[in-house]
Amino acid sequence: MERKQNGLLVDNPHQNPPCTDVDERSVSSSIFSLDHVGEVVLTRTSDGLSWKLVDSSNNEEDKLSCLGLKLVSDNEMEVSFADVYAVNFIGWGLVHEYGLTIAEGSTFGHSSEMYRFTVHAIHKSSTKRSLWTPSVYTFGNKDLEICTTWVNQINGYLNVLAKRPKNLLVFVHPKSGKGHGCRIWEAVAPIFFQAKVRTKVIVTERAGHARDVLASMANKDLSLYDGVIAVGGDGFFNEILNGLLLSRHKAPYPPAPEDSTHPVEGSEHVAPQPPNREQHQEFPFPNEMFRFGIIPAGSTDAIVICTTGARDPVTSALHIVLGKRVRLDIAQVVRWKETHASNEEPCIRYAASFAGYGFYGDVITESEKYRWMGPKRYDYAGTKVFLQHKSYEAEVNYVEIESEKGSSIPETDPQVISTGIWCLPRKRGRESCHADCAVCNSKSDGSTNIKGLKWSKSKGRFLSVGAAVISCRNEKAPDGLVADAHLCDGFLHLILVKDCPHPLYLLHLIQLARRGGNPLDFKFVEHHKTPAFTFKSSGKEGVWNVDGEPFLAHKLSAQVFRGLVSLFATGPEA
Repeated sequence: MERKQNGLLVDNPHQNPPCTDVDERSVSSSIFSLDHVGEVVLTRTSDGLSWKLVDSSNNEEDKLSCLGLKLVSDNEMEVSFADVYAVNFIGWGLVHEYGLTIAEGSTFGHSSEMYRFTVHAIHKSSTKRSLWTPSVYTFGNKDLEICTTWVNQINGYLNVLAKRPKNLLVFVHPKSGKGHGCRIWEAVAPIFFQAKVRTKVIVTERAGHARDVLASMANKDLSLYDGVIAVGGDGFFNEILNGLLLSRHKAPYPPAPEDSTHPVEGSEHVAPQPPNREQHQEFPFPNEMFRFGIIPAGSTDAIVICTTGARDPVTSALHIVLGKRVRLDIAQVVRWKETHASNEEPCIRYAASFAGYGFYGDVITESEKYRWMGPKRYDYAGTKVFLQHKSYEAEVNYVEIESEKGSSIPETDPQVISTGIWCLPRKRGRESCHADCAVCNSKSDGSTNIKGLKWSKSKGRFLSVGAAVISCRNEKAPDGLVADAHLCDGFLHLILVKDCPHPLYLLHLIQLARRGGNPLDFKFVEHHKTPAFTFKSSGKEGVWNVDGEPFLAHKLSAQVFRGLVSLFATGPEA
């Protein structure tokens, strides 16, 4: 390449042909001053940008200069367009052409004024790949035309990247978690501003506010947005999810408990249809273009941890502006009776992470009395409920799947260490869900077809009945309830913990709290992978925990819809 006086380098016509949507004066290389680094050659590659210091071959000696000085940045850098979320022209101003540091940490160097533009990209932590941080690179040149040409050119490439959001509806829960919802949104809002993503922000004023807004919103108004964002916890996301799905998702109910008790092979269950089914025909789910986003501000934030790998508002915001997408299974939970004597219409709730009865329902009920304690109320309520050690008589029916029938380990298996009422098999390899997961990326139409499948029954006294849609990782359970659960495989993980002595239940909970633990490998714990199940309590009433919210149900059914919604996420880095 030959250097020109205006800082441009001659473009090789046989490499990196310009995109038709970018500025007509497309260039592949130019010389800029990179803030705090020095003079660099900026090059447009086939899928991003790269730069290196001018005369970098001589710079290795300069970097090892005397007086303990060293260059701030490395000689070369590459950034993929997929990792760039904004490029902005910022006008005339100072650029530090080189930056040197001394042992005490102070920086000095030559500075000059010139036209500048910034490239905003993500940086992935070397120790934790799922943790993303924003990086800003400021390039300067005294020629205005060179700067504007590069800004237009890079923005042209970013504009052709598919499915990046332009307009989002944001709900902020001001009291979520420790009550920092508004503060967290204010901290990440500049990322959306830099990425030129328009946001309409609604700070909720009461419980159910977001659900009511979305349920009453006309589809023509909703279609103006590329997605809806929840700044809050799992319960707040559940409120938003139900506000959108309850009146828009059209599907038959799962079988009622009576229908699953004596199923007829090959018969088709004819279920009542959800209310208002004739409405919202033009906004179906699954919806490829409309996505949900979560910026964590809750007490556990299990959904965010499972879908991004980090409980970090900035990481979540960067997933959103970059237009990342991962499909997520959703469970449809139908209450047939609230109490033993009640006679009401079926009531639907959708769950993205978990639905649980017994221990889980008691904890959420008890914790509601201590909301003033903040997130610590769950620890207090959990301890209190554990000490009570209540069990409940119930009947659970579930759909069998072929892969589960041969997966059980017989008691005589020599690989099993057995001690009385409980056993711990040797740990088997478990593959957790991750970004670009082959299981989740396999093709599916999103429907649940349980016609003709065999149902099995489990009846007795249970300490808890749980159905995990995802692994439910959180800070209390680093591997989650089911370490190898997937985000989008079309299955629920039904976990039945039968009545057992107090010490054994404590061992189960200890295993749950350990990284690499085996909470499901006890004789009093049943684990079934299933697309649907039914539940019937033998008592007068019962409380379920659905995504962190109480849900009264004496008789209940649930089924999973594979990939029903899409999130601004990628899944955890492998």
